[in-house]
Amino acid sequence: MTTSTSPDVFSTDAWMRRFVQSAHTAKDRLTALDQEVGDGDFGINLSTGAHFTLRHLEANPASDNDPAAPLHAAATAFLDEVGGTSGPLFGLLFQSLAFSVAAAGAATTPALAAGAADGLAAIRRVGDAAPGDKTLVDALGPAAEALRTAPEGTPPAEALARAADAAWAGVSETARLRARMGRSSYLGERAEGVPDPGAVGIGLLFASARAVVEDLSTRLD
Repeated sequence: MTTSTSPDVFSTDAWMRRFVQSAHTAKDRLTALDQEVGDGDFGINLSTGAHFTLRHLEANPASDNDPAAPLHAAATAFLDEVGGTSGPLFGLLFQSLAFSVAAAGAATTPALAAGAADGLAAIRRVGDAAPGDKTLVDALGPAAEALRTAPEGTPPAEALARAADAAWAGVSETARLRARMGRSSYLGERAEGVPDPGAVGIGLLFASARAVVEDLSTRLD
């Protein structure tokens, strides 16, 4: 893990480790949300992906010369170890971020923006979801846009903080939407007022770039 204090140096290893902690902490709350609007397994799936991400990180310690490695670890964990729809979708996002960071040789703001955009496109293609469908796209779309429009020279940590704020705004919006996909779409008005769990997972991911999310109530209540 890098020891540099430069604002332009961002540790993807630390980011993924904070995300692991955030996912475990949020497991029960995410499960409860998904029991209201989904299959009830999202909290478990996200926590499972986090568990295997940490195992990969511990088995293959990140190098300062390979900032894409922690993102590849998360991609492998979610694509190979997590069932349901959430595993592949989060895996695609991590994979896209890893590819962009690897191409750039560093977790720069432009690389993260490109990775988030590519991940969003892949998720929309595979999941056939559009903005307004009350899915994780409603949080990832704003996050990707915040990264894309970050002023030139914005340090990656600051750009990711902007993305987190945009993602949480998207999460709040999902609570006002009527689902057009998945099990939620069959619940009609009963799903209104409940944020989409997958969108919350995206909020957790980007917020973890800055700190572990210890309490979801500050964002959801």
